Order: sequence, then C-alpha cells, then structure tokens
Amino acid sequence: MSREVKSTMKAVKATMKNSVVVGPPAAGAFRERPPKSRTFRMFYECGDFPMALHRNAKGSQWRVDIEQLDYHHYLPLFFNGLGETEHPYEFFARQGVHDMLEHGGTKILPVIPQLIIPIKNALNTRNQQVICNTLKALQQLVMSGGTVGEALVPYFRQILPIFNIFKNMKINSGDGIVYGQQKRQNIGELIQETLVMFERYGGKDAFINIKYMVPTYQSCMV
Repeated sequence: MSREVKSTMKAVKATMKNSVVVGPPAAGAFRERPPKSRTFRMFYECGDFPMALHRNAKGSQWRVDIEQLDYHHYLPLFFNGLGETEHPYEFFARQGVHDMLEHGGTKILPVIPQLIIPIKNALNTRNQQVICNTLKALQQLVMSGGTVGEALVPYFRQILPIFNIFKNMKINSGDGIVYGQQKRQNIGELIQETLVMFERYGGKDAFINIKYMVPTYQSCMV
C-alpha cells in the first residue's frame, strides 16, 4: 500500500472519530399545529351565535329553538370551533356541536359534506385535547341519524390518517389512566371506539375502507 493511500485512510479515520453522528430528522408526526381557521372565534367575538354562556360560565343557553336553526350555516361553524383550546371558545364549540346533533334529526345528513374539512382540520392540529373532543363529536355524529354513518364512509381517506398516527397512544401509568378513563381522554381507546362505530353503522363498505387507512384494525363484526 502506498504512502499516499495510507495517509488518506488515516485522515478519513481521524475525521470519522471526531465527527458527531447525527440521526435522521424527526418526522414531527405528533407535533401540534395551530388551527387552520379562526372563523368560529371571529363569529363568537362578533356575537353572531344564537347561544350564550351562563354567568357562571359553566352552562349555555340558546336564544332560539335549536330545531329552527339553519343547520347548513351553524353546524359547520360549531365543528370549525372544535380546533379551539382556549375558554370560552373550546367549551362553546363543544356544547354547540352536542346540542345541534342531539336535536338535529333529519337536518344533519345533508350537512355532512360541509363538516369534513372542519373535522379534518381539528384532527390535524395533533393536539390531544382537540383530537379527543373531535372523536367524541364524531361518535355522536354517527349516532345522530339513520344513514349518517354510511354517509361518512366516502370521507374516511380524509378523516382516518390521524387515527393511524395516534391509535397506539395509551395512558398507562399511575393516576393518569384513571383520570383519562373518567374524562374519556385516552386517545387510543377513543380511536378504537370510533372505528368500531364507523364499521358498525357505516354499512357494507365501511370495514374495507377503514382497513385501507388503518391496516391494523380488526373487524368488530367477527
């Protein structure tokens, strides 16, 4: 071996010895993102909702009969607010979604296409509190009318990617698991519950569409 080759090899070894090994960059799958839309907050601050908080800020009161509301206008707005984390916006949005779904009946189904982007945006914040609130809203949505579950199936490709990221996240130590179960803030369990409801109420095409987006999901119908 020539002196030049030996010298080159020595230099390479010295460089490798002194270099710092840098791992691959973090993918950021769990990194929180801010909400894409602040439309809900803007409407709230302008006083444009027919709903108000009680003085103790622990309840809400509608100024009109919920059944008389324009669901195409107000239900997407309340779903838009699911991405909020600050009080009173977060509470106000959750309460609005809950009340409108509870009293909506046949008015809910035609609005489904308008709810998909707000749902997707809320889930894409990657905020655990927001995801849990959105999963609970989805569960109530599925149960709110006869064919609502089936109407959601074509939108699984927009809704379920975040499910696949967080489905294995569990609260598994100390008092946290008790608190998480009481408040239903265990993302992994809520995702499993929601997928089961999607399959159960989504009709014959639900399972194959869930399986395509969440490969580890096992059918609840077997």
